Amino acid sequence: MRWMRAAGRGLLVAAVLLAAHAGAGVPGGGAAGAGARGPMTLVTAGDLTGYLPPLIEEWNEEHPEERVTLVELPESADETRAQMISELRAGSDRFDVLNIDVAWTSEFAAAKWIAPLERDRFELDAFLSPVVDTATFDGRLYAVPYVTNAGLLYYRKDILEREGLDPPRTWEELARQAREVAPRHGLDGYAGQFLPYEGLTVNATEAVHSAGGSILRDDGDRVSVDSRAARAAFGFLAGGVREGWIPREALQWKEEESRRAFQQGELLFLRNWPYVYADAAAKGSPVAGRFGAVPLPGPGGPGTSVLGGSNLAVSSHARHPASAADLIAHLTGETVQRRVLTEGSLPPVRADLYEDPALVRAYPYLPTLRQSVLSAVPRPKSPRYDQVSLAVQAVVQDVMALRGTPDEAVARLARELAAISRRG
Repeated sequence: MRWMRAAGRGLLVAAVLLAAHAGAGVPGGGAAGAGARGPMTLVTAGDLTGYLPPLIEEWNEEHPEERVTLVELPESADETRAQMISELRAGSDRFDVLNIDVAWTSEFAAAKWIAPLERDRFELDAFLSPVVDTATFDGRLYAVPYVTNAGLLYYRKDILEREGLDPPRTWEELARQAREVAPRHGLDGYAGQFLPYEGLTVNATEAVHSAGGSILRDDGDRVSVDSRAARAAFGFLAGGVREGWIPREALQWKEEESRRAFQQGELLFLRNWPYVYADAAAKGSPVAGRFGAVPLPGPGGPGTSVLGGSNLAVSSHARHPASAADLIAHLTGETVQRRVLTEGSLPPVRADLYEDPALVRAYPYLPTLRQSVLSAVPRPKSPRYDQVSLAVQAVVQDVMALRGTPDEAVARLARELAAISRRG
């Protein structure tokens, strides 16, 4: 789960939950009913950067009657999701505001675990437009974007300059440089996140969309993966392994393993999230000052990233939903969003921050990231997203391990996704 930047801080776990009070009210609504305001809990995956507790402490000082207890779950996306769902299925009011991966919004909304929100309560027009789509399901707003993310292609600027080359804009250019240039400098060519977990779903979805295809349409109601675009995407990934410019060990890498390989000077190209920029540019990094970042390539030009990040939602069993909506509005306001970037090293959702001259000087990748976000797409929307993702992972793992052809992989995935759809 990459809304939290990988760093070296251990988990901070809230020790005490505030006493629960029964409440009524409409999340995001104006006039609050009796019990709609009061103390809350905010549940999130582990905040590895340490920026969130001070924000909560400041809120608590200003809102003593609506204090927030921060509950941090494991950093692992699967474990966090499982613990949240366990509480929500049980009808527990333990959590009021949930910081959820953008890919979970459809599932949580379809299950009625989170409550719909009123659009007018939040400054959605100030957000980067694609991120708002990650917070909707069936035409309604069920969450508010909090942190966004889009994949970038990191490259060794020093090596390409030495070779007189521009960074690749197409798959063909990427493959040629990874295959020919990288070995001349003792490097492997290209890596993403290819271990069978959520990261592989992201990488595969990006490849399919970059080729002009999709996996699901119509909020998950229609399987669309059986296409020439998907076959080209799977062929691109499998071809990299077969031709050697994707190293075999990369099939076991997640975000951090791939980041370390690039940062230690072992890779010419890396697909990863924006958090890598700060680590790779840090003092003492072997590649500091020697790398750049550009949008992901596609078959004929710039490709398409998948939107990452997280959304803030109000539990259907929230004790104090009006206070919960106010907290979400606060955390997605301009002041806090600026701190999300400067203190948390996380990409904000508000568009104006990407054009702030002072921020661009401090974070030179912001214009590239803005471009990537504006052209990005959500992961497949489905009430059964967990099953969809597992199917994508299994099929793409096999085709990248060269256990089948791209044609066979696409046909198999189409069958499995159709079966998942019928189960609903």
